[in-house]
Amino acid sequence: MIMIHKTLFPALLAFVMAGSASAQQAQFKYFTYTGDDARFDKQFDPAAEYLNPVLAGFYPDPSVCRAGDTYYLVNSSFSFFPGVPIFTSKDLVNWTQLGHVLDRESQLPLGSQRVSGGIFAPAISYNEKNKTFYMITTNVGRGNFYVKSTDPSKGWSEPVYLRKVGGIDPSFFFDKDGKGYIVNNDAPSGTPRYSGERSIWIHEFDVEGDSVVGGQREILRGGTHVEEHPIWIEGPHLYRVGKYYYLMCAEGGTGAWHSEVILRAKHPMGPWEEYSGNPILTQRTGLSPARQDIVTSAGHADIVQTKKGDWWAVFLGCRPYENDFYNTGRDTYLLPVAWKDGWPVILEKNKAVPALNSKPGLMPGTGSKTLTGNFTYTDRFDQNKLDMRWMFLRNPQQFYATGTGGLVIDALPVNISEPKSPSAVFCRQQHTVFSAETELRFAPASSKEMAGFVLLQNEEYNFTFGKTMQQGRPAVVLTRSEKGRAVIASALLEDNGATVKLKIEGNGRYYDFYYAEAGEWQLLARGVDAVNLSTQKSGGFIGACIGLYATVNN
Repeated sequence: MIMIHKTLFPALLAFVMAGSASAQQAQFKYFTYTGDDARFDKQFDPAAEYLNPVLAGFYPDPSVCRAGDTYYLVNSSFSFFPGVPIFTSKDLVNWTQLGHVLDRESQLPLGSQRVSGGIFAPAISYNEKNKTFYMITTNVGRGNFYVKSTDPSKGWSEPVYLRKVGGIDPSFFFDKDGKGYIVNNDAPSGTPRYSGERSIWIHEFDVEGDSVVGGQREILRGGTHVEEHPIWIEGPHLYRVGKYYYLMCAEGGTGAWHSEVILRAKHPMGPWEEYSGNPILTQRTGLSPARQDIVTSAGHADIVQTKKGDWWAVFLGCRPYENDFYNTGRDTYLLPVAWKDGWPVILEKNKAVPALNSKPGLMPGTGSKTLTGNFTYTDRFDQNKLDMRWMFLRNPQQFYATGTGGLVIDALPVNISEPKSPSAVFCRQQHTVFSAETELRFAPASSKEMAGFVLLQNEEYNFTFGKTMQQGRPAVVLTRSEKGRAVIASALLEDNGATVKLKIEGNGRYYDFYYAEAGEWQLLARGVDAVNLSTQKSGGFIGACIGLYATVNN
């Protein structure tokens, strides 16, 4: 992936070093993020204990595999580019981002898909027989496909589209003899009996021919406890343990009724026996709404066996600040798997997901310090490419440069409400209590030109906070969108050529906004309702993202 605007970078750098930027360019000198959640403010032994979530913020739909002594984990990325972040770990707790599986537009054409379109539920598998990794997923705008690699650190193949595999959430299973299968969610055969009824289908896969062979077979209709009309059986994974094959699926939708269920059979085609203790993971009933370190919507799990033989599960969950509102999106969690009478159980019924967990033999210091817990980082954009935390919405043009002058963005005629790729770079809001700060040089000539922060949930639910023109004067302006945009606050500035600092402080549902033209911070707006950045309010599947943004179509 090209990270520098090659043709403009020398000229831009000279311009920046001269201390100014043109009206259509925004210069961001730094970005500082701080997270300070009570959930993570705990004393613990990092060699034997860990905090949940292990990936905090918008890291949903985790899938995991192991090759030798190394684990690999991927997450959904929806309409962000590059797509499918991939992480490695030696202990399942301390993760380091390796990069992105889909780092080329040829692998990830996003077009004008909405924010919660794009990539759904990637699944990563390792085929021991041919020493190859497979990542299979759904691009909502194109269909199901997979890419493969013999070394994930060196990149992945071009996509192989699977026209015979419909629906969403495909997942590979490679048997001990090397034979391949794909399981996926799709509409049931015939006429659905009720709204939300789905089925799990299976396809045989020719590993040598890289293709699906034969027809598909419906192996599970509706889900578990079918007499209760379960909804959205999805996210299937197939495993072989001992004499049984296990089919594990998410069930109940992605909200508060989310769960994970398990079935087993003596052949991948079934017939399937349902575990009487289903679900094997959920947070939907039997828990106090006043419990500490609350997690909701637990589900969409994957399990992996360590070299020592024990089993662990990764899954998604959410951290609401009130009711079921959360701006941080769906995190990745880790819990041990207990086997009971031949069935894997991730969490006992009516037990809350714990924030602090035991796992002896951890390797603190081997993973990133900015994936979970409380932390602060500052990015001065002084390298020749962006840090892997930054991402774009849809397939970007080359609109920015990095270097000694910080981040310089060429403002495009695209605003955040359009289904196009804006001139913006995004990172995740990872904490309920956080702050984000930047220093901006931007000289707008009209109210159509704006640069600063964007807080994004989707096209219709967001904030913009930055410098523009108002009444013929430079000003900082805060807007809030919830199916319609409104100006919340504004303040005139003295010098259009001077830099301005911008800061956001969030605490649960309410955010404060500050600016500083020279000297001390000035409060622009206090206690602004940011519930519009929650999934429950806006719909969709992402967590709130913080963007550095410039536009000439404000």
